[in-house]
Amino acid sequence: MLDFTYPRYKVERDPSQCIQCGVCARQCANEVHMVDTDLGRVVANHKKCVNCQRCVVMCPTNALAITNWPQVGNGSNNWNLAAMQDIAKQAQTGAVLLSSMGNPQHYPIYWDHLLLNASQVTNPSIDPLREPMETRVFLGSRPEALRINERERKVVSPMPPRIKLDVPIMFSAMSFGSISLNAQKSLAMAAEELGTYFNCGEGGLHKDLEKYGNHAIVQVASGRFGVDMHYLETAAMIEIKIGQGAKPGIGGHLPGEKINDEVSRTRMIPKGTDAISPAPHHDIYSIEDLRQLIFSLKEATHYAKPISVKVAAVHNVAAIASGMARAGADVIVVDGFRGGTGAAPARTRDNVGIPIELALASVDQRLRDEGIRSRVSLVAAGSIRNSADIVRAVALGADAVYCASSALIALGCHQCQACAGGKCNWGIATQRADLTKRFNPEIGAERVVNLVRAWNHEVQELMGGMGINAIDSLRGNRLMLRGVGLNEKELEILGVKYAGEQ
Repeated sequence: MLDFTYPRYKVERDPSQCIQCGVCARQCANEVHMVDTDLGRVVANHKKCVNCQRCVVMCPTNALAITNWPQVGNGSNNWNLAAMQDIAKQAQTGAVLLSSMGNPQHYPIYWDHLLLNASQVTNPSIDPLREPMETRVFLGSRPEALRINERERKVVSPMPPRIKLDVPIMFSAMSFGSISLNAQKSLAMAAEELGTYFNCGEGGLHKDLEKYGNHAIVQVASGRFGVDMHYLETAAMIEIKIGQGAKPGIGGHLPGEKINDEVSRTRMIPKGTDAISPAPHHDIYSIEDLRQLIFSLKEATHYAKPISVKVAAVHNVAAIASGMARAGADVIVVDGFRGGTGAAPARTRDNVGIPIELALASVDQRLRDEGIRSRVSLVAAGSIRNSADIVRAVALGADAVYCASSALIALGCHQCQACAGGKCNWGIATQRADLTKRFNPEIGAERVVNLVRAWNHEVQELMGGMGINAIDSLRGNRLMLRGVGLNEKELEILGVKYAGEQ
């Protein structure tokens, strides 16, 4: 059958620089580069390139560059080249289009339309280098009122279970299987050093990571992979995963090629078989069912651990969050449609869900309007790119944020959107032993620690500029935000005034 699809990328090789050493061929798991003995030189199969940049980085003479394939479309905004190529792929294969990482469409990124406030004369700024700044966060339910023993200066009210974050940043769910054990180990080590938490995702908790249990959040997802009492008891917090931003309304899918002996043992599933999570939890069809599972998990862990519930940002997410809070959730996680993933149907990833900024603001306001905001903590996820995004998220109502893609980029991920193939040349999204050994977890952990510490320092600087010395004072403080380039409805949902408005 004639193949009408074009390569996405072109491998440019400078013949004056290339020394025919073959490093590119040895480094590429996708078999893009080949040593042609007949021609006596290295050649490239452009169609196999995913733009992971491994060959470019490793080339000793800088002879390589990866560019977009220079094919032009027909000039139509409707039938553009990307749309036509998608049709050509499905006509060729008859398969659902799969992709990885977050939504690449040109929807507004509302973070970039929100400007932060700064103190000037009447409310002086705070210097974080010379004055204390508090970025610690406690996640969990809060009592409606506190009883204090004045004499002993102690809180005597029974306190619900909570977890303490030294920084308002956690590492979002990335399962063993989807990413390598070395990559997950890096996040666990970084979480321990930073005083925060990593989420093991729905793939169970590998025995080598149990020593990091005090900094682990474990998931109970629809497939219940790896879930047993030991798993629940090891973690600091338990998260019920209802949905995720990259693929709302559907379950996860880990190809059998990535399920080796270790993944099989950890997930408690047969080796080499696809791990397909059902779309729904088959014991949750109402808020009442969710409440039963929440309290079953609380009972099983002796009410010692907070229970989180994660949902995708969808149209009625505020009403859903209200029900979750009333069902007994201690933490609510809302994941926007730009959130990354190892594999998702491209049509779902690119067309289902709403931005985290709008979802977060609407959830926070709904809980405030109903007088139940203090019952739960709120965590935002879905493409947190820098420290300013964190500050904006907190001002819109988040207690803390989850980050995943940014942590992976710190580890070396080049966002080539080919995670599902299991051939990650950087040893991150793969289970191939020859590739995973390329990744050093100690070095990875150091890079992630550097990133988060830099972000936390910047958060303190931004807060100081606002005249705020505790992140709790920033939570839901929309007066610290002003919008630019937004319409009145968007500003209304965000609860933000326009720039220049008093």
